[in-house]
Amino acid sequence: MRLIATSNLTVVEQVGYRVPPYGILSHTWEDAEVTYQDMLSGQASRKKGYSKIEMACKQAARDGLEFVWVDTCCIDKTSSAELSEAINSMFQWYKDSAICYVYLSDLDPSNDTSTSLRHCRWFTRGWTLQELVAPRKIQFFDRDWGLRGAEKDLLPQLSQTTGISPAVLAHQVSLGSIPVAVRMSWASGRQTTKLEDLSYCLLGIFNINMPPIYGEGARAFRRLQEEIIKDSHDLSIFAWTAEMRPRSVHPAPSGAPIRH
Repeated sequence: MRLIATSNLTVVEQVGYRVPPYGILSHTWEDAEVTYQDMLSGQASRKKGYSKIEMACKQAARDGLEFVWVDTCCIDKTSSAELSEAINSMFQWYKDSAICYVYLSDLDPSNDTSTSLRHCRWFTRGWTLQELVAPRKIQFFDRDWGLRGAEKDLLPQLSQTTGISPAVLAHQVSLGSIPVAVRMSWASGRQTTKLEDLSYCLLGIFNINMPPIYGEGARAFRRLQEEIIKDSHDLSIFAWTAEMRPRSVHPAPSGAPIRH
């Protein structure tokens, strides 16, 4: 696991099981995100995506944390083995974080939280589902990094927006106790850039370990179903099917859970 030092924004390799306390960034990907290679080459600060890394580190430092994890630049995505490990570990990384900083780039500072939060793009993306459910402590920030509140203070809005029970969001019940069909329903309507990712982003939600195979299309969802059936006697999985309508850019949940 790699972390970013909040003191100087350099990438630090963490070897072994003793990972220091860290903050973790949750956000939606946009143009010119910073990669691991950018961090190594010293070109990171030239990219638009660098500012949210910088602000996340500043916030973490204020919270007394020396490290931050950011998905765009703490994973070497040129390594298929490392990417596979990260995809299967990401839920746990968010769960183990000291605090998760949710950056809502489309939430205007002048807008009221109670009425504007639900319209943020963050709630429509596949990967952010586990980033909402896994962490024990979450804080939400607007476009200018103004604090809009902690998860515990926003439970009614979050539950209404996502369809996830406040008890689940508050970690009062375990994910394993929630019927499979209910957990599947949380992903309905969410989108990912790659078709396969709408299945891979659910691995942690179902406590499944499964190697990603980019290019397999809707087969990813069938593999996910098979793994869930192996691990659970919950037949509510059959309340869901795969709709085969892949799209080239920001596909709707084709090959992904839809109710019928």
